[in-house]
Amino acid sequence: MNKTKIIFFLISCMFIYSCGYKIVDKRKLQSFDIAQINTTGEKRINFKLKNKLLSNKKEGSADLIILDLNSKKIKTVKDKNIKNEITKYQIDLEILISFKKMNENKINSFLVKETGTYDTSSQHSQTLNNGKKLIDLLVSDISEEIIDQLIIKLNDL
Repeated sequence: MNKTKIIFFLISCMFIYSCGYKIVDKRKLQSFDIAQINTTGEKRINFKLKNKLLSNKKEGSADLIILDLNSKKIKTVKDKNIKNEITKYQIDLEILISFKKMNENKINSFLVKETGTYDTSSQHSQTLNNGKKLIDLLVSDISEEIIDQLIIKLNDL
């Protein structure tokens, strides 16, 4: 009885440990290179987003794409305290991405949205810094989402 439990345990462990998944390397799936990025909308957000996207370029790939980014930032008041003073702001970033391959005329597009909140401070400069840090985090998330969507959409075509 004891030997059968050990054998059963070893066999089940062998099956459990052999099952698993591999992490997909995005760089291997990325079969395109960004030839040009055209931007409209919020200049500061576009500048940061453009730098993030260009840092993910894959040199020497066969497919060259042209990106058109249209960004929109919406800043709203999220919370107020009992004295009617603002305690939290909410920032919504919407980026409309249109892309096409260099040698084709077919234009595809998708929308990426990110939302975040930040607290106000007793000093106005600290409140502005909180907002800038939040925008940096949102732009970083958006750039990763754009790369993921481009990989998915270009590999499906």
